[in-house]
Amino acid sequence: MANKQFTRADRVAQQIQRDLATVIRAELDHPQASLITVTDVEVSRDYSHAKVFYTFLGDVSHRPEIARLLEGTKGFLRAQIARGFSLYKMPELHFEYDESIEYGMNLTQKIDQANALPKAPEEDGQA
Repeated sequence: MANKQFTRADRVAQQIQRDLATVIRAELDHPQASLITVTDVEVSRDYSHAKVFYTFLGDVSHRPEIARLLEGTKGFLRAQIARGFSLYKMPELHFEYDESIEYGMNLTQKIDQANALPKAPEEDGQA
């Protein structure tokens, strides 16, 4: 079993991810806030910036509205999660939509479609 060493930045990123997910669900006053999933957080080495990757499981047409909601409330979200940290400076949050979930679902669908195609007959008498 490989022994992976987690840096402090990794632990801070994981805590930000957990706390943000909780605050978004509980505190944001939007009917579809519960459909936002924080998939990953990357914190810069100096802890001044945190790139927050998220997905939205609702209707695709609401995605720009959700992006505006997150951008508009990032100061509030930052203040809420700062309560649980003992950092000199809380990282500035930058939200980025994570398309990897949709990409994976699309890839799975294409594989399923390919598997459903009729198979070519096997050739006898190979040389």
